[in-house]
Amino acid sequence: MVALEVCANSITSALAAQEGGAVRVELCDNLYAGGTTPSPGHITVARKLLNIKLYVLIRPRGADFLYSDIEFETMVADVQYCIDAGCDGIVTGILNADGTVDIERNRTLVQMAKKAGLGATFHRAFDMCADYFQALEDIIELGFERILTSGGKSTAVEGSRVIAELVKQADSRISIMAGSGVTEINAAELVLFTGVNEIHGTLQSRVQSKMQYANDHIVMGSTIGDEYAIDVTDAKRVRSIIANANEDLNT
Repeated sequence: MVALEVCANSITSALAAQEGGAVRVELCDNLYAGGTTPSPGHITVARKLLNIKLYVLIRPRGADFLYSDIEFETMVADVQYCIDAGCDGIVTGILNADGTVDIERNRTLVQMAKKAGLGATFHRAFDMCADYFQALEDIIELGFERILTSGGKSTAVEGSRVIAELVKQADSRISIMAGSGVTEINAAELVLFTGVNEIHGTLQSRVQSKMQYANDHIVMGSTIGDEYAIDVTDAKRVRSIIANANEDLNT
């Protein structure tokens, strides 16, 4: 079976992922910035309500994956919080300035997690590496259990050839999980072409606010958007992508 991990931007999204049949949630915040670490409150309540596996994104900010000493200290503290909160795993990734995997810092985070019984996923920092195939070997050596990748492209469909090569090189030593732009429309074809057995997506639908009064003359954020709607994972879309991704396996 092809397993689905849902990138959930809220507890509501996480619960929809669970309802739809996802095996795991990657809980995060600020998806517009590629995702950052969620608040302690989100982590605590999600752990209380979820029966499926809960992995938490350990990323102190958006943009690149080269972190200062203070940012790394924050990441260490966030991993410890996830351990104390009873999470199942962490999702992280740190690079050097030359685009190689930061062995020392990644090892610190992975060893913290593994010592406490948590799993570890190397996220799409992988797609910003200078050499994907050397990075794959480094990440395997570090003890990560999977890599989330779009094959170095904006979407997994665009990077499908690289993903297929990574699956072949990994040779079951680590799981290659395809993510970015994966939907119920393209999942089956992507799985068939690449050979991945895990996929990752948000599977969101727009939900309108229940506010009766609306001020249409104000923008609350730094960019123009709809202040009275949010994007939330849709359980129906979750069920649909799981069915589609496993279509060829069930025939």
